[in-house]
Amino acid sequence: MVAFGALAFVVIVIPGPSVLFIVGRALQHGRRDALMSVLGNAGGELVHAVLVAAGIGAVIAASAFAFVVLKFAGGAYLVFLGVQAVRHRRKGLGVADAGAADAGAALARRPARRVLTESFTVGVTNPKTLVFVAAVLPQFVDPAVGPPWAQILLLGVLFAAIALVSDGALALVAAGARDWFARSPRRLERMRAAGGVMIGSVGVVLMASRRVA
Repeated sequence: MVAFGALAFVVIVIPGPSVLFIVGRALQHGRRDALMSVLGNAGGELVHAVLVAAGIGAVIAASAFAFVVLKFAGGAYLVFLGVQAVRHRRKGLGVADAGAADAGAALARRPARRVLTESFTVGVTNPKTLVFVAAVLPQFVDPAVGPPWAQILLLGVLFAAIALVSDGALALVAAGARDWFARSPRRLERMRAAGGVMIGSVGVVLMASRRVA
């Protein structure tokens, strides 16, 4: 369990689609949306663990076609979110006349369900996480300890918990930087655009990436 936790931590802290998406959300919308994105993304990772425990994850991970479909679906969705962020980067900035703090607060008022759905979709369509979970989790299963599916689920929960802590810390750091930009509507507009470009770029990179044998 300790060995798996250490390996999972190393994999999680390496910037990937999910991490960069969360940072981009923090730069766009602040602490609330960033932390909720962390939660939604972790939910997607739990789905991967459930699929692996059921034996479906290994089939998907071993299929080149499924990998391509998944990475293009996830990449296209990230590009869509990035474009939307850039297009609506000025939304809510009109309230800046009442004060920069009010402007920042208004920009953060997005429906919680929408934030969670977007981040969950990004997490569940991340093929690299699915491949890691399908390839690594079964190696830490000990048949003498208990049912393999139960151990895989437990390891999946541990993986998601580590991601919650690590990604949450990064989200708070990025959101702290964003707070400084929120003092100026012009700076905030540029920051939101930068966050959108980051998210869209991650989608392009994901679609262009190749599967590691």
